[in-house]
Amino acid sequence: MASNSAEAAGYSAILEYQLPMEARRPDVVLLLGGPIAVLELKGKHVAARVDIDQAAAYARDLRGYHRECADRLVQPVLVLMNESGYVMSESGVDVIGPDALDGVARDLVLAHPGQIVGLRRFLDPAAYRPLPSLVEAARELLERGEITRIGVVDEKTRPTLDAVSAIAREAARTKTRRLVLLTGLPGTGKTLVGLQLAHARFLDDIAVARSDGKPTAPAVYLSGNGPLVEVLQYELRGAGGGGKAFVRDVKAYVSTYSRRPDLVPPEHVLIFDEAQRAFDAEQVARKHDGRGDGKSEPEHFIEFAERVPEWCVVVGLIGTGQEIHIGEEGGLVQWRDAIERSPRASEWTVHLPPDGSPPFAGMGRTFVDPALHLHAELRFHLASQVHQFVQGLLGESSGGSVSELGQSLDSAGYHFRVTRDLEAAKDYLRARYEDDPEARFGIIASSKDRDLPRFGVMNDFQSTKRVQNGPWFAEGEDDPRSRSCRELRSCVTEFGCQGLELDAALLAWGSDFVREAGDWNNRLARGYQRPADVRDPLRLRRNAYRVLLTRGRDATVVFIPPMRLLNETYRYLVDSGFRELDLAIARAAR
Repeated sequence: MASNSAEAAGYSAILEYQLPMEARRPDVVLLLGGPIAVLELKGKHVAARVDIDQAAAYARDLRGYHRECADRLVQPVLVLMNESGYVMSESGVDVIGPDALDGVARDLVLAHPGQIVGLRRFLDPAAYRPLPSLVEAARELLERGEITRIGVVDEKTRPTLDAVSAIAREAARTKTRRLVLLTGLPGTGKTLVGLQLAHARFLDDIAVARSDGKPTAPAVYLSGNGPLVEVLQYELRGAGGGGKAFVRDVKAYVSTYSRRPDLVPPEHVLIFDEAQRAFDAEQVARKHDGRGDGKSEPEHFIEFAERVPEWCVVVGLIGTGQEIHIGEEGGLVQWRDAIERSPRASEWTVHLPPDGSPPFAGMGRTFVDPALHLHAELRFHLASQVHQFVQGLLGESSGGSVSELGQSLDSAGYHFRVTRDLEAAKDYLRARYEDDPEARFGIIASSKDRDLPRFGVMNDFQSTKRVQNGPWFAEGEDDPRSRSCRELRSCVTEFGCQGLELDAALLAWGSDFVREAGDWNNRLARGYQRPADVRDPLRLRRNAYRVLLTRGRDATVVFIPPMRLLNETYRYLVDSGFRELDLAIARAAR
């Protein structure tokens, strides 16, 4: 549907501008002399938190993904139709009555003079390229064979993809074997790079022909993250093989090739997602009913790769602070051990980024390349300090004041919110995305909490076991079986959401990780079935909450149950920069 627009000397106004490739519509976009103003109109006299955050999100996305907004001020304005004058500035949003609009527009132009954007150029559908979710990127890659380049996103990930591609070409030319470790915080594009490499057309040209011809799939994307595999296969089930050819499960791959030493993988490039979480030998034996030949997953992969004729590249995608399972605490040193224990160790060359080099110190045939580290936080709409903020929040070095980082993120359009009213949190999310049926928001919680079911969050084992991850992440509210996350009924834990993303997460904070006397502790966490196998249970809890706090692309809304035990935790989050939801206003919007 075409947007309505009006043009006069010195400005253009676009009414109900539908963001290309989305369902969302800012009420008014004003193209002024130099700046751009995005107006959200509400028939109210009081500003609700959700209204402010909606206006901020429109401005953030235009600023980040619209070609004509890249070098301009994009100012969000919330217009309360039943109010008058300039009301306040909150989270970078001007809140005004309609009579104050002329003065705000004039001040913006005076402060930021420049040439007005041409209306035709602004309305060009190709001018807006939003950041796709992981599932959207996978679908586009499968259907088109490539992912649409998105300005700054391509700028941040292309050098890494080019570096790994060059290593693969060199391995084929020299008939050698390479281990490539690619690091980055969650949300920086590791999976995006891995998926693009797995389906790169150039690999067809350098694959070695077998007796039955060239491999039809010269690369494979493998993940030990069961929910990620399930969701991608569910979303891509219309493709050949029910989507299973697109991404495969590590456990099944290891099982297939470890039982058949004579079986040669058809792929030259083996991509292992979350390679820092690779199982050690004990966990491999446990997961494979005692089989596994005493080898860790990295040892298995090195051995499988050595069966491939002439050349092979193993690419490990490495996230930091993501080890949450028993058997994942071995870390990167397992990959060094895997090569050194191989009888063909001399055939291997290791490529790694600076932050991945310590475990390989002193090892021969290693090359350090800064391009193998991704650092731009893409998941959070280019808000660059989400992980730094979470790191500081969890009691680790943040490199700056946690509260100042929280304020900076709020101004950049990423929203950390907190409440002690579960219904207020649900109302906020429903109101924020009521005009966006494609948005996904849902309840997540720690698996080790004991108390949340008393407050309506069913994070117990039996309840979460019944959740089907594919429909939970993929289906909308029109799902006849009510399996969608948007229903805000069922819950997934850190094990169900790791590696995946929502537009906004409703994180129910548990009593398994609480703030007491100025520090974090896990004294009330559920125990592990095999406590002797856990080296550092507090670290696993900290990592679990790191995962839970970084699932939302737009926002994370934390519900803290009204327990005295959690009072200090609530106060700490507020002091750290979480904005409180106004419960009265939230209820009024219901």
